[in-house]
Amino acid sequence: MARKLRLEYPGAIYHVINRGNYRAFVFKTEGARQAFEDCVFAACGRYGWVLHAFVIMGNHYHLAVETPQGNLVAGMQWLQSTFANRFNKLRDERGHLFQGRYKALMVEEGEGLGLLCHYIHLNPVRAGLATVARLDAYRHSSFWYLSRPKQRPEVLHCQTALTEAGQLADTPAGWRAYADYLAWQTAEGPAGKSKAYVSMSKGWALGGKDFKQALLKDQAVAVEARAWESQGVKEVREARWQAALDRLVVEIPKADRENRRKSAPWKVRLALLMKDTTDVTNDWLARQLDMGSGFYVSKHVGLARKGKE
Repeated sequence: MARKLRLEYPGAIYHVINRGNYRAFVFKTEGARQAFEDCVFAACGRYGWVLHAFVIMGNHYHLAVETPQGNLVAGMQWLQSTFANRFNKLRDERGHLFQGRYKALMVEEGEGLGLLCHYIHLNPVRAGLATVARLDAYRHSSFWYLSRPKQRPEVLHCQTALTEAGQLADTPAGWRAYADYLAWQTAEGPAGKSKAYVSMSKGWALGGKDFKQALLKDQAVAVEARAWESQGVKEVREARWQAALDRLVVEIPKADRENRRKSAPWKVRLALLMKDTTDVTNDWLARQLDMGSGFYVSKHVGLARKGKE
């Protein structure tokens, strides 16, 4: 089975997720949740991570972590193996504790990271374990530490969520405003709507088109890497196709582009160039160039190759 890519570089931010093996309730007891929380804080201190948000649920956890030293893999290996060893030793058990490898999505700083923090804080609400009004009673979450600054570990930076919720201050007034903001998110905002927040745990990166394009270019992300999950492969390829198309379309005179027919010569020329220089699919070209269908693209590219167009 293909393994997922671990893209690492100094300053990278991730949404890290994992579940108990066979979805077992690894964190069923208060002791287990506290032990894992202690391991998370220890890992952050040991590897120099910045923890922007976290939550420990019954059978899974979410972390929003920044890695100034670009060392996610080493830190996660220590975190999960250390907790598993302690857990199994305490219960005199053996075997895998977590469900395979953890998932790590790249996250764009700023709004993308802020939305992730809100999403993580609202996990107990979505699971029916707490209401927004009583969210600060859910013990094993960064939200619990928000109104308890003296108990926060040095590695936990609660200011990130406050800043991205409207430049709120780390004060009692700011904490109350943030709670109101999460109530709005639950009712109206993107972190509270099921169709919107589900994407926070899917794909390969959380952020805008420019962020993903920069990752592809600056970090030399390879589509062929064994690591990419199917959704990641799709996004990476489509991002590269779009970049190639953007470079080619600027060479087409504006007057030519005013011809909007499906078989306009400039569209056929672009499609032919894209097919000759990339592994683009006909269906994708049909959508981007408004050429009807993949069959239509194939037909006109074929005619162009034969010199009939």
